[in-house]
Amino acid sequence: MTETPPSRLELHDLQLAQANRTVLEHVSGRFRDGAITALVGANGAGKSTLIQGIMGMLRPVAGRVVCTAPKERRAWLPQQLALDLTFPMSVEELVMTGSWPSHGALTGYCARHYRRGREVMARLGISHLAHRPLGELSGGQRQRALIGRTLMQEAELLLLDEPFANVDAETVEVLMTVLRDMAAEGATIIVVLHDMEQLARLAEEVVVLTGGHARWTTAQALLQSQPAHLGSARLALGIPGIDA
Repeated sequence: MTETPPSRLELHDLQLAQANRTVLEHVSGRFRDGAITALVGANGAGKSTLIQGIMGMLRPVAGRVVCTAPKERRAWLPQQLALDLTFPMSVEELVMTGSWPSHGALTGYCARHYRRGREVMARLGISHLAHRPLGELSGGQRQRALIGRTLMQEAELLLLDEPFANVDAETVEVLMTVLRDMAAEGATIIVVLHDMEQLARLAEEVVVLTGGHARWTTAQALLQSQPAHLGSARLALGIPGIDA
């Protein structure tokens, strides 16, 4: 008898709505611990809605989200457009805020926090940017700093919304390595992706959103369903059943 792989995040007949309009319904499935799951679908298919439901920002109309990860170990990395670049904060200060969920925002940092922060920035190759204001960073540098905050938080559940959009190739490689390492350490990672090459290199499992429903599949099965001529282009989200 095959053992069911462990999962700290499960969805049970979930129904979610925005502005009194049902976006997703009858969504049931489990996200495997220690795996990277890609979330794919056309614009408006419900990717952001599902993320909000998982993070507890949107109350289900029906069904439930079961998550055993402690709240202080759940992290969401939104698109960079959501980041206020006018806020006077340095790279180091942003990374250090990752300790807030477990340590508190009003409590001073100790030597262990600063040591951990330096280790995180070194891992991401941004030590030299520690005192640089966020507004002066490139897109790739900002994304590394945001991932640094997540590493500081020691997230067990991590959701990322198009983390490779508008960043340089070197940053893509760095972030992919970090995400693979986090998954190898047991984290549950869900990442919104549109690029077929990135999906092929990063994800093991895929949740396809289409027509208000969700379907679990593997990255290999999804990629085999794509037209061969697309190469590394964006996913042809009409195969299987997602509109481009």
